[in-house]
Amino acid sequence: MTDTGTTEPNQVEPVNPAQTSLEDVEEALKDVIDPELGVNVVDLGLLYGLRYGDDGALLIDMTLTTAACPLTDVIEEQTGQALDGIVDEWRLNWVWMPPWGPERITEDGRDQMRALGFNI
Repeated sequence: MTDTGTTEPNQVEPVNPAQTSLEDVEEALKDVIDPELGVNVVDLGLLYGLRYGDDGALLIDMTLTTAACPLTDVIEEQTGQALDGIVDEWRLNWVWMPPWGPERITEDGRDQMRALGFNI
């Protein structure tokens, strides 16, 4: 068998061992709390995607409960604090489509909201 230097379809490229697993990143992002609702962005369903870019930076696709939310700076700051020591470089991409809806809230998120007095 000759190696042609091409990747077979459906073959997954190995992850850089220096990169933190996306599961660990997601767990760290549970420390990012939506300032208006008091629930973390993961369980609220605001996290739309995580991946590493070609340059090794973590790329985060996130939305807000409304596009008019004035608290993007607060969430970006909390994200930086949560990822400090976890990843070397990250970029946050605000995503508005598909729009967020309460159906995206996890069961843990629903429990947290009920504990805060929300009727959900």
